Amino acid sequence: MSLKLTTGDWVVIAGVSTVIFMVAMRWCMPTPKAKRQISFVPLGGSVFLLSSAVAEGYSASFTLYLYSCILLAFVVMLAPVGKRVAADTLEQEQKPWDKVPLNTFSLYWFAFSSTGCIVAMVYVWPAID
Repeated sequence: MSLKLTTGDWVVIAGVSTVIFMVAMRWCMPTPKAKRQISFVPLGGSVFLLSSAVAEGYSASFTLYLYSCILLAFVVMLAPVGKRVAADTLEQEQKPWDKVPLNTFSLYWFAFSSTGCIVAMVYVWPAID
């Protein structure tokens, strides 16, 4: 891959990734409480990644790359099956005494899409400046 992205490019990519995550995940969540809670994931993730990056000595580009990849991986893994998972989650919250059966398609989708996200992350890795 001949494309090299600078830290400024990764800042823009991280910003766009955050917006995509917020829109897609809020769309998937079944309740207002869940929508509020999912809104704090980028903040929590950035605090965790920033502290890890400082402790490990990672560059800003690499940290922003990880942040963007993680947020977009959640979108890829959850958005296509989000309504099914949300319905199952809502049903489980409404009937905590009953065990809601797992959705087989969702489980397979999580497995295959997470594998695809990891492959994509490895492919893009050389573009980090």
